[in-house]
Amino acid sequence: TQELMERYFPAHYRPLRPGAAAAERAPYDGPLRFAFCAQEERQALRLFLRALRRLPGELDWRATVFSPTGAAPTGALRSRLRDRLELLSADDTSENDVLANADVMVAGTFGSLPAPGLLVRALGAGAVPIAARLPAYEEVLGDGELGLLFEPGDVDVLAGQLERVVREPELMERLRRRAADARDELSWSRVADEAEAIYDELAALRRPADDLAPAVRERLGRRRLIDVDLHMHTDHSNDCVTPVEVLLATAREKGLGAIAVTDHNEISGALEARAKAAEFGVNVIVGEEVKTLDQGEVIGLFIEEKIPRGMTLEETIADIRRQGGIVYVPHPFDRLHSVPDYEHLLRVVDDVDAIEVFNPRIAIPAWNEEAVRFAGKYRIPGGAGSDAHVAQGLGAVRIRMRDFDGPEEFLLSLREADIIGRPSSLRYAQVQALKFLETRATPAAARRASKRRRVRRAVAGRDAQ
Repeated sequence: TQELMERYFPAHYRPLRPGAAAAERAPYDGPLRFAFCAQEERQALRLFLRALRRLPGELDWRATVFSPTGAAPTGALRSRLRDRLELLSADDTSENDVLANADVMVAGTFGSLPAPGLLVRALGAGAVPIAARLPAYEEVLGDGELGLLFEPGDVDVLAGQLERVVREPELMERLRRRAADARDELSWSRVADEAEAIYDELAALRRPADDLAPAVRERLGRRRLIDVDLHMHTDHSNDCVTPVEVLLATAREKGLGAIAVTDHNEISGALEARAKAAEFGVNVIVGEEVKTLDQGEVIGLFIEEKIPRGMTLEETIADIRRQGGIVYVPHPFDRLHSVPDYEHLLRVVDDVDAIEVFNPRIAIPAWNEEAVRFAGKYRIPGGAGSDAHVAQGLGAVRIRMRDFDGPEEFLLSLREADIIGRPSSLRYAQVQALKFLETRATPAAARRASKRRRVRRAVAGRDAQ
């Protein structure tokens, strides 16, 4: 399970072994007691019964077959095993009681899924397992340290192992002692301690929960509220055709007080927008959405120099920090985008200043919800942006926050901001269609002509304003 999780959901996983309830065993001096918990293992049950029939007649043993439904081959009860074999169902007793009254528990798993938890419960109850040699069972028993093994389906070896434990009391005593020594490892107390330690490590990654200082809150409280869109693109990105002037004019028309221009692996569009921002009455945060080597994308806000693509996530963050910028993680769990996986994000969580918790272009709302939970778990300020690649998408989601001056005030204001906007799959489809029409379906000459027309309209609107 750990290997599959690491392959399909890359991260570091720590296996936590399950626990078992320890049973007090009353003193017993009698025939060795075998138990088989059938569940759905009808083929394995036949294997168990065949092995019992092969035991020499002089051996002293008894066997119990527990089947919750009571379904089991009745022919066995009419054979020579009938005086030594007992069939019980859930109406008669429980699986735990069967294990607590057994000396040996057999797990055959022939043609069905293994049940390692059954072996753990047997050890907790003081029964010695004899199990098919399967990886899931070897994880519990080791290489014979806590029980005996046989090749799946090998009735002769199973019968031989059953005969050994009857004929060799010292072997049974040795296996019982080993199981008793492992009792602490199998206890639920150990499970609780390990789980608590894991959560302590995760909790240590959380940001302090202290509130803003009263003086800072008072200073920001005197600022006006503005709407801010923290994620958008211009035609300086290779997948967008929106001119800078059109972006600024649209931002003004939609009532945005500030925008963050975050072109893909390029900063020139953001610098141009900042240079022209005063003409349109919109503040511009210079940013860049940087593609890392193989760990997704990260946005640098309040930067001045272009950050090259293709560095590691850690190197990219260091370059943002060098410029005094803010590390902002966009669409962190959107599996249709290039995103940092959970493992990489946890490794740099101390260096993440803000995380995008709402992006209207994400097709599956659960991925936004996952970002909300992650930000809440580690107390990271949440941001939002339209991720607009066409002017029509600008402001689809926005943040209402106090006006700010520089990155420090921006982060302080972001901590108490409100996100304005609601998910809309229809809006997502419309914006994606517009992006396709403007970037893929329109010939280059027509796009250039359209750009000239839109720039003229944007400039005319600015002059009229």
